[in-house]
Amino acid sequence: MKSKEITTVAMESTGDYWQNLFAELVKQGFEVVLVNGKFTKHAKGKKTDVKDCRWIQQLHTLGLLSGSFLPDETTEKLRTYCRQRGNWVDQAASTTHKMQKFLKFLNFRLDVVVKDVCGLTGLAIIGDICKGNLDPEKLAKHRHYNCRKSEEEIAKALHGNNREDFLFGLKQEYETYLFLQKKINECDKQMEKFINAELKKFPAKKALKTTDKPHKRINKNAPKIKNLNQVAYQYFEGVDLLAIEGLSHATVVSIMGEIGPEGFKKFESAKHFTSWLRLAPNNKISGGKILSHRIPKGSNRLKIAFRQAANSIGNLKDTHLSNFFKRVAYRKGRTAAVSATARKLAVIIWNMMVKKVPYLPPTEYLFLDQKRKLKVVARLKKNIAKLELKPEDLGFLPTLIPTN
Repeated sequence: MKSKEITTVAMESTGDYWQNLFAELVKQGFEVVLVNGKFTKHAKGKKTDVKDCRWIQQLHTLGLLSGSFLPDETTEKLRTYCRQRGNWVDQAASTTHKMQKFLKFLNFRLDVVVKDVCGLTGLAIIGDICKGNLDPEKLAKHRHYNCRKSEEEIAKALHGNNREDFLFGLKQEYETYLFLQKKINECDKQMEKFINAELKKFPAKKALKTTDKPHKRINKNAPKIKNLNQVAYQYFEGVDLLAIEGLSHATVVSIMGEIGPEGFKKFESAKHFTSWLRLAPNNKISGGKILSHRIPKGSNRLKIAFRQAANSIGNLKDTHLSNFFKRVAYRKGRTAAVSATARKLAVIIWNMMVKKVPYLPPTEYLFLDQKRKLKVVARLKKNIAKLELKPEDLGFLPTLIPTN
């Protein structure tokens, strides 16, 4: 190819076997355009590999092919760890369902008395069952103090038939679940190690500090990276993504692994970014009339993360984004509201990353203890006004200002 003075190459991104060839061509100094296969499939006549190559070469010569988004090498390495972790989480979820199935076969209705079978109470009870303890009263002793059901209610749900084959299946699934959790923890450690190694290369980033967010809930499936709030703030060069209500630690890690801090700059505007995510309407216009405006099919991992964040935003109260969610949901339903809020979230994050615009919603987000404090203050003010009390009646003496 170099002897023929070729400088640029276009290739389809079909399957996984293109990756080694792509990396080698880039290493040799060629300008490589990686193209989605749907843009190159309209060649006339019978389909052959030779005709495909000629058609792609002709389109590339005329400048009719646009390259796909590819992250930088650092983001690509972190993405490998994140996606591997996601695969383990999916397998753990499947194993959880199998454990629930065997518990029902054994007539242990643990799912009725415990919200999460794989929570602290559930795992302790399942582990004891696998060890051979089948006494309902003793199993109920594993109740965590946060569990809503009492020990008596839990014991009533644990009178099983004790079949050996079902007990064997439950034990194997329980051991598989523990193995998968071990693999997930290994991925978390590797991700933390990789991110900290990247931050050490830039001392200016390590000096950045953000406000603590102790009220952000951390899901049990969230990546266990120490002080992720500060780490993400430093990784994104002073952009505080966790300041957005409803944005979880898992969503931030997905952004770090799928696109990275430099990936946002490859999109000219927020509209280009939302279009790449397939969150923008695909308007089909003919004769000045819009025939269709449905969102295109396809879901990458970043789109799924934004939609999950949007769904959690819909469960919040009295916030800027949750109010937007409920306005759309009232008119078009919750499904449309999830897509609309995910797009709005993507636009906000693009502006924060590219234009360095801080997130300043018109309605300030208040955490639970802040809301309780405001309610207590409002109730006290109401009672003081009702009883017509004065500061002197409450024992508060007015401050005297000395005069010369």
